[in-house]
Parts: sequence; C-alpha cells; structure tokens
Amino acid sequence: MRAAYHLGMAFTIDPDLPPALAPLAWLIGRWEGAGVVGYPTMESVNYGQEIECTHDGRPFLMWQSRTWLLDDDGNQVRPLATELGFWRPLPDNEVEFLLTHPTGIIEMYYGRTSPAKIEIQTDSVVRSPHAKEYNAATRLYGLVGGNLMYAMDMAAVGQPLQSHLSAELKRVG
Repeated sequence: MRAAYHLGMAFTIDPDLPPALAPLAWLIGRWEGAGVVGYPTMESVNYGQEIECTHDGRPFLMWQSRTWLLDDDGNQVRPLATELGFWRPLPDNEVEFLLTHPTGIIEMYYGRTSPAKIEIQTDSVVRSPHAKEYNAATRLYGLVGGNLMYAMDMAAVGQPLQSHLSAELKRVG
C-alpha cells in the first residue's frame, strides 16, 4: 500500500487498484457519521450512517450504505434506508453510479469527478408499481479535511428538486 494525501490528510491506496479507479480512490474505505434528512413531506430528523466502499481488482467500486434514525442523544432508534451499488469510472473524468434500494427503486446517476469531488445527477429512475413516487436526484460528494461530506437534492411525491439530506462521515477503516 502507498500513502496518498489530499489537503494534508493521509489515506492508503491499494497497489492493486486499477488505474481507472484513481479519480475515486479517496472513496475507498469504511465511513461512519451523521447527517440531517428532511423534505416538505416529512419532519427533519438526524440520522446515523455507515458506508463501505470497496473494490475487488476490477475497474469499479462496490458501495453499501445503511442509515438509521437517531434520537436526541444520538442513539440508534430504527433503520431508515439501505442502498447497494457500483461506481463506474469513465474516460474524461466522467462517472456512473448505479444504486438499488429495497423499497423498489433503482437509480442510475451520471456526472463528473474532479480531485476529491463528485457531482452526479440521475439519468434514469426505475420504480416498482408499489414504490413511492420518486423522479430525480442530484448528489455532491467531497473529501473535506479528511471527511466524506455529501448532499442530496431530490424530486419526489409531487415536489420539485430540492434539498433532502446532507451528512459528514469520518473514515474508520
């Protein structure tokens, strides 16, 4: 493993990392933290989250995220959301992010990477006949001071695209 640096924060890069994954290498690892979720159709609440982003030597990253509702003291109350997916780097700093949710929704995001930053928007959303209305989203991910920070805007349940959630997670593995 070799050390990499961004804004003075060290993290290790697997020497077997395919070169195509270099723009996404900073995502690899296990992350934990908290954020805020809200929308016009729901009350804003705090949530906890853990993300695991891995690779197996092929030129894509595997992504698993779990969130749970937090009480006022920061204790886990109940599960909220789970997503499983893949990051696929493309030429010219383009990227795809494919996500599945157990609520009957599949998303395909498309966007661009720049050093320690990813900006993506949905190219398509597929919903089962029993899933809630969900039409579009944007996501912004960045490595800031060694932490994974992100924000998501969403268009759903009759509402236009607007802020839905944001979080800050620390690398724990």
